Amino acid sequence: MQRFEGKSAIVTGAASGIGRATAIRLAAEGCQVLAVDVDEVGLEGTVKLAADDHASGGRVVAHRGDVGDEASVRDVVATAISELGKIDVLANIAGIMRTAHSHECPTDVWDLVIRVNLTGTFLMCREALPHLLETRGNIVNAASTSSTFGHPWMAAYAASKGGVLALTQTLAVEYSKQGVRVNAIAPGSVESGITNGIDFPEGIDGKLVYRIMSPTGMGKPESVAGVVAMLASEDGAHMTGSLVRIDGGTHA
Repeated sequence: MQRFEGKSAIVTGAASGIGRATAIRLAAEGCQVLAVDVDEVGLEGTVKLAADDHASGGRVVAHRGDVGDEASVRDVVATAISELGKIDVLANIAGIMRTAHSHECPTDVWDLVIRVNLTGTFLMCREALPHLLETRGNIVNAASTSSTFGHPWMAAYAASKGGVLALTQTLAVEYSKQGVRVNAIAPGSVESGITNGIDFPEGIDGKLVYRIMSPTGMGKPESVAGVVAMLASEDGAHMTGSLVRIDGGTHA
């Protein structure tokens, strides 16, 4: 498929996991992608993997950027315009997770998670929207199954992802008559940089962990990237304000 031929996209969190898979998938379908992350080494790997597909016509350009920093976000969007010429798609995939007993969660940890996951998503949307209005483009935000289901020891993460869902729905309504679609994905039980690095605090109830795990096993980032591509393409033309859950039946 070449659903993104002639299209340009920004993908954040593109150095690993779902962000990397999304950048590669869009490029494989002909898209010009600005891959954004704080991990420059990881970004180099993403560019190399995307370059292995020479027939697509798409490409991935790496750019170091911190979604939680306002000046850096402005630079990301300006770079996308200068390198790619326009923005048709914004995929906000960047995120971090920290775990703690909620009554012991330090304020600086709470603030960091909210800043990257929620404020970072807002900043990227705010700066990209003027350009998306010109192209009648769309946004896909990474929410989570924790946006709507309780995930113990992840209070900051769940709160940030609940905020991402609320932001998604608000923007979808606000810009619906101006031609900009805004949707969200809710991954769960997916092998990614975040899930591979979970370090639960001591003294937890293991049964509550199994409660948020898929009965079919862990999914691959590429499966999530396929859903992102659908939402961002014309196949998702009648979708805005939607939350698509990709969790292997965890919350069925």
